[in-house]
Amino acid sequence: MPRNRRANEAWAPVGRGLARLAFALLVGTLGSLLLGLGALDAAYQAVTTLTTIGFREVVPFGPGLKIFTMIYALLGVGAVLYTLTALLEALGEGHVADLWGTCRVERTIARLHGHTIVCGWGGVGRAASHQLARSGHAVVVVDVDSERVTDCPYPYVVGDASSEEVLLRAGVERAATLVAALENDAASVYLVLTARALRPDLSIIARARTDDATAQLQHAGANRVVNPQRIGGDRIAAFALHPHLTEFLDVAMRDSGVEFRLEEVDVRAGSALAGRSVRETRLQEGGGAPLLALRRAGAQFETNPSPEATIDPGDVVIVVGTADQVQQIRAAAGMVT
Repeated sequence: MPRNRRANEAWAPVGRGLARLAFALLVGTLGSLLLGLGALDAAYQAVTTLTTIGFREVVPFGPGLKIFTMIYALLGVGAVLYTLTALLEALGEGHVADLWGTCRVERTIARLHGHTIVCGWGGVGRAASHQLARSGHAVVVVDVDSERVTDCPYPYVVGDASSEEVLLRAGVERAATLVAALENDAASVYLVLTARALRPDLSIIARARTDDATAQLQHAGANRVVNPQRIGGDRIAAFALHPHLTEFLDVAMRDSGVEFRLEEVDVRAGSALAGRSVRETRLQEGGGAPLLALRRAGAQFETNPSPEATIDPGDVVIVVGTADQVQQIRAAAGMVT
């Protein structure tokens, strides 16, 4: 059972007990009023009787008031004992710490903007989260199993990832990307549908276990669909055919210590790159860092684009260069560095 659900269920009896106490106080006050006490005296008598303080009566009691008070005391003490027992059980089982931890995590998530929500703390979700974190991206994990996320080093939400309430708790309205890496394709499809309905502009990357699921996830609204089995097979073949080239590409994309890096750069409107030709970019930006490919909005990649091709706002360019060269290209494109 999810941790926050356990905590809520543990505190539910406390809420019911408090409701019973309030009802008992109301009954005691109204009964004393009907039997002739003033409003303040009736409330005072109800509280002292219910809490078994035992102060003196506020007025001399007649037979009717005495009988009512005896019955009220016997029934009201039960409500007090029920509430105290429920409160002690909730405190003894550590649900206060659970609630405090949940509130602390929710405050952390509320401060995040542009983060990535990784749904599913399995093998794929863990690997994606760690790689994102190493690259400096904030990560929020969502998983339905509270036991599985006990070793998660990132802020996490326990619950059904396809629930709107759970996604909102993970900050989907402020997130930049959502990764759907659930244990089965049907759950991932439903998750993608829910996330797309909440955020039409959200970038959604989904893991598919079968080829049939790839089309379903795309129709549901996923921007990218990844099949780990197929990618694994392709990688094995690449290492068999071109081991050194494949390893170099891995290093260039993931190792921050390598001299040359491959990067994708989004060209923003009003930036220094917008409206320039590829030739001008090579001559003036990044000390001659080569532009390997250009992608127009909604189009395929143009590899080795013409030097006269114009770079427009919204285009994506793939560049290779040193860290300083890539940094200059990103700054010229208007991206935050």
